[in-house]
Amino acid sequence: MFDMFFPDRYVASTYVIDFEKLYEEGVRGIIFDIDNTLVPHGAPADQRAIELFERLKKIGFHCCLISNNQEPRVKMFNEKIQVDYVYDAHKPSTKNYCRAMEIMGTDVRNTVFVGDQLFTDVWGAKRAGIPNILVKPIHPKEEIQIVLKRYLEKIVLFFYKRSLKQ
Repeated sequence: MFDMFFPDRYVASTYVIDFEKLYEEGVRGIIFDIDNTLVPHGAPADQRAIELFERLKKIGFHCCLISNNQEPRVKMFNEKIQVDYVYDAHKPSTKNYCRAMEIMGTDVRNTVFVGDQLFTDVWGAKRAGIPNILVKPIHPKEEIQIVLKRYLEKIVLFFYKRSLKQ
């Protein structure tokens, strides 16, 4: 019933993902959400995010940010990391997930999506056929519409965790 919203993987943080292993497995492109996936909502790229993208570029990944935010927010975050991005993405619409892969020169077989929300990030990636990794939100302070969705996410995650035990 809820499995269309289940992530392919669920981890504590973007910063614990074994990106070297993903590269060994053939992944060449990573699409990232920004707010509460890489930094707290509305924050600029911090040292941890800057170092992550430096590391990803050294490994050989193509990276693209995809955000429902408007361009000033995405551009401000991207100033210090300098990767491709898509703003005003209308996630969970699949159009801009596909656009991100087009920009990176990748496809669903060698791309992974990383985000913190089930009903926008993960569902959109699943609908686009992209393997996905759900991360726990970095910071509890969020806009009211996201707070409301988090209650529904708890229900879905309960069933997701239960399905893993079967």
